Amino acid sequence: MDVSQSSDESRVLIINTGGTINMIFSQQGYVPEPYFLTETLHSQHRFHDPLEESLFSHSASLEGYRRWSSSGKNTPTGTTFGSREPSPSRGGARSYSYQTLTLPVRSSRPIGVPENLAPDAEKVLPRQPICKKVSEDVYEAQLPTLVTPRSTGPGGSSKRIRYSVLEWHPMLDSSNIEIQDWIRIATDIELNYSNFDGFVILHGTDTMSYTSSALSFMLQDLGKTVVVTGAQIPMSQLRNDAVDNLLGALVIAGHYIIPECCLFFNHTLFRGNRCSKMSAYDLNAFSSPNFPPLVNVGIDIVVSWQHVIRQTSLRRFQSHKQMSPNVATLRLFPGITGATIRAFVAPPTRGVVLETFGAGNAPQRADLTAALKEACDNGVVIVAITQCAKGSVSDAYETGRSLLQAGVVPGGDMTPECALTKLSYLLSKPELSTEQVRALIGTPLRGELTLPESKVPPALSQHPGLGPSLDNIQGVLAQVVRLASSPASRAPRIVVSQSQAQSPSVSTDTAADEATAPWSWTAAEAASTESALFPFLVHLAAGRDDAEALAFCLEAEAEAEGGLAVGGGLANCLDGASGRAPLHVAALHGAVKGAELLLAAGALVHVRDTLGHTPLYYAARQGHEALVDLLVKAGANLGGADIEGGFVALAVQRATHARDEQALRIWKKAGANVQSVTG
Repeated sequence: MDVSQSSDESRVLIINTGGTINMIFSQQGYVPEPYFLTETLHSQHRFHDPLEESLFSHSASLEGYRRWSSSGKNTPTGTTFGSREPSPSRGGARSYSYQTLTLPVRSSRPIGVPENLAPDAEKVLPRQPICKKVSEDVYEAQLPTLVTPRSTGPGGSSKRIRYSVLEWHPMLDSSNIEIQDWIRIATDIELNYSNFDGFVILHGTDTMSYTSSALSFMLQDLGKTVVVTGAQIPMSQLRNDAVDNLLGALVIAGHYIIPECCLFFNHTLFRGNRCSKMSAYDLNAFSSPNFPPLVNVGIDIVVSWQHVIRQTSLRRFQSHKQMSPNVATLRLFPGITGATIRAFVAPPTRGVVLETFGAGNAPQRADLTAALKEACDNGVVIVAITQCAKGSVSDAYETGRSLLQAGVVPGGDMTPECALTKLSYLLSKPELSTEQVRALIGTPLRGELTLPESKVPPALSQHPGLGPSLDNIQGVLAQVVRLASSPASRAPRIVVSQSQAQSPSVSTDTAADEATAPWSWTAAEAASTESALFPFLVHLAAGRDDAEALAFCLEAEAEAEGGLAVGGGLANCLDGASGRAPLHVAALHGAVKGAELLLAAGALVHVRDTLGHTPLYYAARQGHEALVDLLVKAGANLGGADIEGGFVALAVQRATHARDEQALRIWKKAGANVQSVTG
C-alpha cells in the first residue's frame, strides 16, 4: 500500500552503501549482514513508532507519560509488540496479515538481495521487494517505510520522519569504494529527488570524506539536504555511536533544508568537502580545521545559517555522472627527485594534488622545479595544498613562489580529499580547457575553499559598528511604515540616532551620565532589533511585489557582519503562524519580481508551509503562469500535501469540469498529471 504524506511528516531516503554500521562480528571479523540494519531500526521505537505508542511519543508532559505508563504499552505483554508493523524485510512470526506502508524507490541497479548473495539458500528473505525494470539502467520497487516519533524542528514545529532504506547488495567496505560507486550514489539521489525531502547516505568511515567531497561537486544545483554518516562501532554492539549518528542525520535531513552535501558525525554536521578523518579509534573521528561546523547538536540543534550555502542559480538539480580517474596525490618529502615526479606525472595522468610543506613550500632544486614546469607545460594540472591539517598555501615564502612560477596552481585551504575530487570533477568536463580548469581550482564552487583576504570585498571585512546598525534600523522602520500604510496616508518619517535613542523625559545631564557610566545601546541590541523587523518587512515586500523594499532587506543582510540573526536567512525566514517563507507569499500574490530577487538570494524552492504546500502549488492554484515558469526553471516540484493530499488532483478536476484551458495549461507546466484526469 502506497503511503500518503501528511503535512506533519517529511520523507527521507537512506541509501545504505555498507560500512561498519551494518556489521556483525563473525569468525572472519566484522562482516556486513543483509537487512540487519533495517531489522534493527524496525525493532527500536526511537527509529520506528508507527502508532505513536512509545515513551518518546508520550514524554512531552508528565500527564502523557502517566497515561502511557498505565496503558500497558510499556511492557512486553502490552500492545507494543502486537501492534507493530511487520518487519520491512522479513516475514517474522506474525500470523496476521497487514498491508505494509510503502514508497516507490528507484535505483540504477536491481533492488534486493540476489539469490547468490542470500545468507542461506533456505533462508531467502520472504519479504524481499518486488523489483521491476522501468527503463535502461533504472529499476523500481515499493520499499517498506519506517517512521520516527515526533521530533522538534526549526521554529518549534513538530514532525515525524518517514523513511525507506535502499540497501546496496553486496554492501561495500569503504576501502572498496570507487568512482563508479560515487556515480551510483549521485544517480540514486537524482532518480528519487522529487519524491523525498532529504537523503542520508550510510558509508564506511575510512573514505567517507572522499565520498562527501566528490558528491558535493557531482550534485549540481542541489536544493535538498544530503547527509553522509556512518559509525566507528557497529549498531550490533551494546555500546556504539551508530544510534546517535544515524538518528542525528535523520533529524537534520528531515527537519532542515541545508542544500549541501554534508557529513554528520559525533553530534556535528560538517560541510562535506571541508572535513577529513582524523582518528581511527575516537568517536569524534572527523574534523574540519579550516571551516566551522554547519550544525552543532547539543541540548539544542544550532544551525549556523550564515555559513550554509544558498542556491541562487535558476537551474534544476542534476547529477554529474562522470569523474576523471586520471588524477593522483603526491606528498613531497625531503630528498624527492625530479625523476620521481616525472614518473608520477607521466600519461595518462592529467591532474596531481601536490601536498607541500607548510604554507606551500617545496625544495628548490633545479631538477625538481624543471620536472614540475615540464609537467605543467604538457597540460598536467598540478594543485598545491599544505600537508598540515590546518592552514593554507600562500606565496609568502620564496620557496612557495617558485612553484607558482613553474605553473603549479595554489589550492588554498582545501583538504586533500576535496582537492583530489574537485580536480577529478573539473577534468571530467570536456567543455573546460586546461586553463579554465586551473582558474576554477582557485574559485569556490561549493564552499570548498576560503578566498584570500585580497579577494574579499572590503565591505565584507570591515566592522560596521553601531552607527550603520542604527542607519539600518532607521531604513527598516521607514520601509515598514511605507508598506504598511495606505498609499494616501502620510506617515511621519521615523528617525533613530544615538543622540535620539533615549526618551525625551529622560535626563540628558552629561555630568550624571559620566558619573553613573550608563551603558550605550550595543551593536548586539541594535542587531536583535533589526532581526525582529526584517522578517516582517521581507514578507510584506514579497506580498506587495515591492522590489525596492526586498532589495533593501537583502542588501542589508549581505552587508551585515556575520549576517542577521535570522534562521535560514531573510530569503527563507518563516512566518510563525503559517510556516510560510517569503517565496510562498510571492507565489500567492504573483510577485514575479519579488520571486526573482528571493531566488537570487538563495530562497529554497522545496520549502513547505504548515499545511504541507510548496510555493509552486500556490502559484499554480492562483493562476500565476509566469511565476510557475520561473519556479519550474529554478528546480521546483509539486510535493508533500500538494500531491499526496489530493489538492492538485482536485484542482485539475475542477479545471477540467469548468473547461478552463488556461488553468490546465498552468497545472501541466507545474508538473501535474493532467492527462490522467482529462483522459
